[in-house]
Amino acid sequence: MAQGPRRTIQQVVCVVALAVAVTAFLSVAAVRHGFFDLKVYYGALTWWVHDGGEIYDFLKPGTQYGFTYPPFAALVMLPMAYLPWAAAIAVSVAASVLVTAVLFWWLIDPISRRAGWTRWFVLAVALCLAAAYEPMRETVNFGQVNMLLLFLVAIDLLRLLPAGNRWAGVGIGLATAIKLTPGIFIVYLLVTGRWRAAVTSIATAAGVTLLAAAIFPDASREFWTEALWNTGRVGELAFVSNQSLRGVVARLNPEHPSTLAWLALVLATLALWAWRSRAAVAVGDEATGLALTGAVMCLVSPVTWVHHLVWLLPALILLVDNGMAAPAGSRRRRVLLGAAVVGYGLLISRIVWAWEKDFTGLDGFLGSNTYVWISLALLAFLPIRRLGDGGRASRRRAAPAGSAVEAPGVPQLDQPDRRSPAGQRHRIGRPLTVR
Repeated sequence: MAQGPRRTIQQVVCVVALAVAVTAFLSVAAVRHGFFDLKVYYGALTWWVHDGGEIYDFLKPGTQYGFTYPPFAALVMLPMAYLPWAAAIAVSVAASVLVTAVLFWWLIDPISRRAGWTRWFVLAVALCLAAAYEPMRETVNFGQVNMLLLFLVAIDLLRLLPAGNRWAGVGIGLATAIKLTPGIFIVYLLVTGRWRAAVTSIATAAGVTLLAAAIFPDASREFWTEALWNTGRVGELAFVSNQSLRGVVARLNPEHPSTLAWLALVLATLALWAWRSRAAVAVGDEATGLALTGAVMCLVSPVTWVHHLVWLLPALILLVDNGMAAPAGSRRRRVLLGAAVVGYGLLISRIVWAWEKDFTGLDGFLGSNTYVWISLALLAFLPIRRLGDGGRASRRRAAPAGSAVEAPGVPQLDQPDRRSPAGQRHRIGRPLTVR
């Protein structure tokens, strides 16, 4: 049998074996939520469209949970009210899987091409591993929209913005109008000096929000004056699933969490993020900018449920990318790949739930906030790719002589980045290195 067909058969067998292993793991580890959040959306839209009620007055029977997204999200989800429940589930799952596959292709393809790996095989392995990732499986099992929002942001930061496309910012604007937290990416554009894309994002978010207000004036008035400020609709801040800085502070004193301590932590975290994001953009590393901003969004948001941590996926993938770009056998490669394995292993383990009932004591403080510590570590230590400027030969050996190591979502670097002074200081033809 020829080497090519034999290799393909081996890869197919490997993917099938991994899929079976992941399925077995999920049968034991995954919690079935019965598309709880999707039921909230579906029930609220049905109540609104078919029963004549106000969408923000709806609460899922037996719970305090209602529709918490802005009116534009209701407009986007409106077709759901005309679908059978089974079809709504199918659309939700299929959409999440599709956008995940495309996003992974953008992020992982440069790794596989540089390493000489079969591209479909690497994508298949990554999707299997993603299925075991707790935030991903929670997103699917809840029927959440997290991956769709991440995809909208990634279109801007990985495709349109590096290409200088005049429509860059539309995806971020739409994501912000659907759910307010992606608005941190508008701040990212402002902090890093991409004024046109920032204005486009703001105009898009404002435009579609006004459109929704024109179509649904009563719902819009209720959301912006009442529902937005009703924090009881989203759950308890101290609940262990809240893996944000606010959750950390709330678990220290559930009865009287310190707002001042939380704000101090948020300001320090935002300062670190702004510094690192500007450094990434100065050398054209938009993929790391996306990863850093996804991590800081999870940290500073008052509520970051475990399923929201799909925003850490780009950072974990970039850890692998940076590790593979380091010289074979080097300490750097071992550290980065080891960090990726440890981070991924913890994020599939449900470890924080061991302290669901009691998060007191030192072990409770450390264990119940495990995912917060991972987010902080990624924000602080995720490597930024820089154009080579006479660095050590060991770094230059990470890429073939005279070539560029391709960073996901970054334009070809055989020309300097003329958008920043940093790019203009480097000579043409220097390889990309990771520091």
